[in-house]
Amino acid sequence: MQSVTAGLAIVTGFGALALVVARLLTPVVPAVGALGARIAAWRTPLTLLVAAVATAGSLYFSEVAHYIPCRLCWFQRVAMYPIAVIALVGLIRRDNDARWYLLPLAAIGLAISSYHYLIEWKPSLDTGSCALFGPSCTDIWFRSFGFVTLAFMALCGFAFIIAVNTITFPATARVSATATASATPTPTPTGVTVEETS
Repeated sequence: MQSVTAGLAIVTGFGALALVVARLLTPVVPAVGALGARIAAWRTPLTLLVAAVATAGSLYFSEVAHYIPCRLCWFQRVAMYPIAVIALVGLIRRDNDARWYLLPLAAIGLAISSYHYLIEWKPSLDTGSCALFGPSCTDIWFRSFGFVTLAFMALCGFAFIIAVNTITFPATARVSATATASATPTPTPTGVTVEETS
């Protein structure tokens, strides 16, 4: 399970980076912007997917694998769990503005998980306050692929949620993505395929 969740975290981290790169390349390569606009159109379902998988993963590691969460792990959970609920409500209500409610939580979670990941590598930066109420925040349950820890997984999840919900693409990229989608054949009720043009 550790390798699977580590792999998902790496994919999520690359997804966040890919969105940033796509946005930067949009003026030079409009096709990249069109792809980014298509991805951004799915921001609420993607946010729900990432937050739900992160929530399920954290519960698996604490309740099934019996990894005792440290204090910073709990703070990251406090940030991630509501994101899943907000994204679900936003998806059900088709509320595109739901992202503005979850972004502050994701930003707080990103800051905490970044600090947590840092002190896992540099324990001397830890103040020791975590050890007063449970395991030390510098304790590492596993390190997959040589660098993926639980804090890194949370960091990737928060980074992706922030990227997919804040990066926008110019109207030309959205128009291009819509034109590409409308140029695909559409089946009719009789089963005959009709070519649509804009």
